[in-house]
Amino acid sequence: MEGRLVIVGVPTETAADEGRVALVPPVAEELVDAGHEVLVASGAGEGAHWSDEEYRDAGCAVLDDRESVFERADVVFQVQALGANEGQPTDPYDDGQVVVGLLGPYSIDEDTLAELADRQVSAFSLELMPRISRAQSMDALSSQASLGGYQACLLAAKELPKMFPMEMTAAGTIRPAEVFVIGAGVAGLKAIATSERLGASTRGHDVRLEVKREVESLGADFVELELETEGSGDEEGYAVEMGEEFYAEQRRQMQRVVPESDVVITTAAIPGRPAPEIVTTEMIEEMDAGSVIVDLAAETGGNCEPTEAGETVEVDGVTVHGPTNLPSRVSHTASQQYANNLANFLENLTDDEGELDVDFEDEIIDSTLLTHDGQVRNPHRDDGGGTDDDESAGDDGEADAPEEEADDD
Repeated sequence: MEGRLVIVGVPTETAADEGRVALVPPVAEELVDAGHEVLVASGAGEGAHWSDEEYRDAGCAVLDDRESVFERADVVFQVQALGANEGQPTDPYDDGQVVVGLLGPYSIDEDTLAELADRQVSAFSLELMPRISRAQSMDALSSQASLGGYQACLLAAKELPKMFPMEMTAAGTIRPAEVFVIGAGVAGLKAIATSERLGASTRGHDVRLEVKREVESLGADFVELELETEGSGDEEGYAVEMGEEFYAEQRRQMQRVVPESDVVITTAAIPGRPAPEIVTTEMIEEMDAGSVIVDLAAETGGNCEPTEAGETVEVDGVTVHGPTNLPSRVSHTASQQYANNLANFLENLTDDEGELDVDFEDEIIDSTLLTHDGQVRNPHRDDGGGTDDDESAGDDGEADAPEEEADDD
């Protein structure tokens, strides 16, 4: 790689129902202008409504097959790969290649990590991005989780057999829908904000009382439960796993709130752990027929007892949705946001001359690098912590609204 700038490769995505692409033409053009070369597999942008011609116009080389991207690229940009794309074979990464994307660090098996190390692959997992100010522009979980929260609210509004806003009409007053959002991290706050914009009567809850101000600033009411919440978040603001006694008491007190709601949106998740069960079947059975639940933690087990990942189930007339990739439903916008995250990460990964520079003194590099120079690093396991999911930052990526919140990616 010495003596020239970086060749960035963008293969087509292979995850089921994935419409996003890792790099969009406007961002690719910026990389080309900076002196990098960009290779894009033909059709890679179709799911996000970007054509091959638009990539060519941006200065990219469009290759006929995705394998050629791996053969020629120094750095491979992907949306979902490795542990985030379970069930698919490991991509043909070349010796010494760099891969950057949502890699599902908690789901990658040891054999795959060893294989990557044997190939001298440097694998950067964006789920492990530290919650520091300098990393905000690279925080893919936050950018995608915000879109997930937005889509969750729209899904609920579409499915609910009631209008969200209150209206005074000649035929009588239409009462606003009652929306309850559990978890006030990125996805939760976006769901709350969207619900408010649609005119619903909105409430939010989080075990971290410090986010009460965030919820109320959006116009929603904060539901405060009588829980011992000390130790519910780590020093970076990520939610940590609490004991079963805590969750049992939380469920007991939720029994009075959930049945009053027309819509419940849940976002609670623990990095690297199954999602806590907060909403029981009994609570759902007490909701009015036609009510809607959207469980954004479905991929890690769900916050609701009957949730099934990727499925929609009905419990006594209440519809329970378990979506696993809502950002992909707005693939054009999601890809734009994600591409900016990756471009900023690449800038941080290169030196002043634009060449790759893996600097372990950089907290961003050190925290996200799974394998490098023939070694399996697993920083999220070595330090006993982790940052899987959207878990938490405000809509702007700040660590002041971290929580028990799921990224739906």
